[in-house]
Amino acid sequence: MGLSLNIDMASAAFIEPLPVVEFVAQLLGKDVLSRPLSDSDYVKIKKALRGVKVEVTHRGNVRRKYHVSGLTSQPTRELVLPVDDNSTMKSVIEYFQEICSFTIQHTHLPCLKVGNQRKPNYLPMETVQHNAYDQDPFAKEFGIKISEKLASVEVRILPAPWLKYHETGKEKDCLPQVGQWNMMNKRFLVRPIPFLACVADILATCLYVIYKMINGMTVIRWTCINFSRSVQESVARGFCNELAQMCQVSGMEFNPEPVIPIYSARPEQVEKTLKHVYHASMNKTKHVYHASMNKTKGKELELLLAILPDNNGSLYGDLKRICETDLGLISQCCLTKHVFKISKQYLANVSLKINVKMGGRNTVLLDALSFRIPLVSDIPTIIFGADVTHPENGEDSSPSIAAVVASQDWPEVTKYAGLVCAQSHRQELIQDLYKTWQDPARGTVSGGMIRDLLVSFRKATGQKPLRIIFYRDGVSEGQFYQVLLYELDAIRKACASLEPNYQPPVTFIVVQKRHHTRLFANNHRERSSIDKSGNILPGTVVDSKICHPTEFDFYLCSHAGIQGTSRPAHYHVLWDENNFTADGIQSLTNNLCYTYARRMLGLCCFSCILCTFGCIPCTVLYGTWDAREWVNMWWYGSHKRYKGSRRIRGAAIASLEGECEESNVLLLEWRGC
Repeated sequence: MGLSLNIDMASAAFIEPLPVVEFVAQLLGKDVLSRPLSDSDYVKIKKALRGVKVEVTHRGNVRRKYHVSGLTSQPTRELVLPVDDNSTMKSVIEYFQEICSFTIQHTHLPCLKVGNQRKPNYLPMETVQHNAYDQDPFAKEFGIKISEKLASVEVRILPAPWLKYHETGKEKDCLPQVGQWNMMNKRFLVRPIPFLACVADILATCLYVIYKMINGMTVIRWTCINFSRSVQESVARGFCNELAQMCQVSGMEFNPEPVIPIYSARPEQVEKTLKHVYHASMNKTKHVYHASMNKTKGKELELLLAILPDNNGSLYGDLKRICETDLGLISQCCLTKHVFKISKQYLANVSLKINVKMGGRNTVLLDALSFRIPLVSDIPTIIFGADVTHPENGEDSSPSIAAVVASQDWPEVTKYAGLVCAQSHRQELIQDLYKTWQDPARGTVSGGMIRDLLVSFRKATGQKPLRIIFYRDGVSEGQFYQVLLYELDAIRKACASLEPNYQPPVTFIVVQKRHHTRLFANNHRERSSIDKSGNILPGTVVDSKICHPTEFDFYLCSHAGIQGTSRPAHYHVLWDENNFTADGIQSLTNNLCYTYARRMLGLCCFSCILCTFGCIPCTVLYGTWDAREWVNMWWYGSHKRYKGSRRIRGAAIASLEGECEESNVLLLEWRGC
């Protein structure tokens, strides 16, 4: 295809070059030349034309161009304007007749406001038309031709991976269809005979689980706090009962009764309430265990359910901050609208989140269990995901939050542990990947996020990683090699600090989501070529024409669209010592997108499955969510700043022997917050 130039830096449809009056008629779908405009018509036109570039047609060969800033609130026939320094007023109709020798025909239409907002110019709609970009004289001068057709590229559709569920479920294996699958299945009778109609109605609403979590966890000690004034205690109790049943049928061992009754509280008393419920639960379990002559002095609360108002302000951030940093308590928040609705699909999704937070697995790749993933299953491999989240615009003092997650099981590559740290304001390089400091007793001490996660992997699996795959999100092209040199060097130093000559091969991949490339099916009318939303099929890969001619990059859309146009993730393999083939890294990345723990669908990218909602491998997504979760706690909670580090509950990293206490790194096990 040769050199391509991205002229329009934002994805938007080009408006057909035609008179504005015709455009308005098409927009409203009615004759606007004889009928007056309603208020809703006015709003619709104003929204459609704001910022649009137009050119005048009433001045012969003089074709001046303007940007539309708005519409006049009055029709053209009522508009007057000053024409000289003496404030002589003249109507717009008279002005155009005398100065421009142009007679305005449609005086009932408003005028376009163009130019400066403080001193706008008025242009009647019939005197302007949309700009024709293919006729632009400057483009012609430089020999630039703008085609009306999209560039055509060849694509491949990668197959979805088989997923493994528990052996006791109705179905043991699952093959996602068009990027998604479902643990629930509807059961109904077709064309029921009259006397069985009531039975059919019952079966039509009956949902049953056909897949069970492959590693369901146990929850014995849990309780619920209701922060919503509109939710009555009986409604909250019914919701908790339904959720407990869903967790049980999904494969978890879940106690149907809370350790203490459901507690109602006001949102402004969140800290006091959380601590009261936590200690009340501790005392309750202590009393129960003593009464049963058990030597255990009492056990901690395992799970806290929280019912929040739909508009809860800083309540969510406050609750998460207190639970994670003060109490070391796993929490699951539910909005009021879901509590009233009690959707089976929603309960199933919440049960998935709870199981992962408790340390379980919902599903694993079937190829992983059978050691069939190339360059992952042959030797112990750790997969990292990293991202940095920056403060919002206008905030000039708050730190950026860096998060790194890493797989903690092999060969399943499903569980992840995460580390979060604060660093310099708007610093993109992750500063705490590896660091050293002086200790009076131990001398030079090594630490950092990479080193701690490597140690955690070895403790969890009993093996040291012999291969590293590092997905990095949020890096612009101008920062590629600065990030690569700094962070690859940190990975090298972290490995060398653990063992002399320990240098496992590294593959470093940058994932970009904020780009302006969109892919569309050529045969859009064929249902087999698109998903339900009309987007390209999940697994679509492009690695030619629109990619770099010499570097290793590709576009992958691994998710099914829900609304709008799907955005493929752009992957750049900056460093590859594992000698991945293009097919190998593309297939691995696509498969990892299906290990998402919180919902049953393939996601958009593997490194920051986030933001957004589906096209990144889960490692990066978890890193992004870790970072954003802590941004919410720091900036949108009670605005407290935490100095030093604080240990968080986490099975995979609970035995790191305090090595990171000196590194100002916040530790947590990723549980799908």
